[in-house]
Amino acid sequence: MNARILIAEDDEKQSRLIRIYLEREGNTVQVVADGRSALERVRTVRPDLVVLDVMLPFVDGLDVCRILRSEGSDVPILLLTARSTEEDMLLGLDLGADDYLTKPYSPRELTARVRALLRRSRAGGAATRDEPLRVGEVELDTARFEVRVAGRPVALTSKEFSLLEVLAREPGRVFTRAQIIERVFGFDSDVLERTVDAHVRNVRLKLEPDPARPRRLETVYGRGYRLSEGTTREAAREAAQEAAEEAAQEAAES
Repeated sequence: MNARILIAEDDEKQSRLIRIYLEREGNTVQVVADGRSALERVRTVRPDLVVLDVMLPFVDGLDVCRILRSEGSDVPILLLTARSTEEDMLLGLDLGADDYLTKPYSPRELTARVRALLRRSRAGGAATRDEPLRVGEVELDTARFEVRVAGRPVALTSKEFSLLEVLAREPGRVFTRAQIIERVFGFDSDVLERTVDAHVRNVRLKLEPDPARPRRLETVYGRGYRLSEGTTREAAREAAQEAAEEAAQEAAES
């Protein structure tokens, strides 16, 4: 894989095991044992991927994830957690993690998930001839792994970008959660449908003027999600309506 990977794990035995498996894949691996050091290392070294334990000293893994995403970092993050409840897993995804593993886990499965995350994060480089995808005011440049909404750059994680790309390649089509899981997560047959919902919420927070009333990434109740082609037309219609109301008010005042 030849990637720079940061492991943030305070269990020395676990971090040593992970390091051995990832270095066998040809990666350069660094290890830190607390959340504060993880933040500093991501900011300075800019790794290609972070393996992040949730239970870290000083700053826990969830806060590390939240802080990195608030700073605009799109580094792929694989969370390691001993918390096996669904709500704990979804909380990590809500904060911007790309994937998670619950302890105890197989080092081979961890390596496979790291490999998949790196493959997705680099997918844009293999598609340099692709034209940017445009759906209304949303534009995806798969070659540069960039997203713009009405000309404004938006930072997405690799999983969020993959989800949006799936929808943008067939605008207006409704994708079920199962179809999204198959196309975005691939080998993760155990991914929960609520995991899709968590990623959709995160994308809406970044794309929508009002995430509570989405106009771009729409829910089709009982079916799934779609990326609407009508955003620009809807915006134009609202602008025309506002102009008409202003004209009527001015006429009434005069």
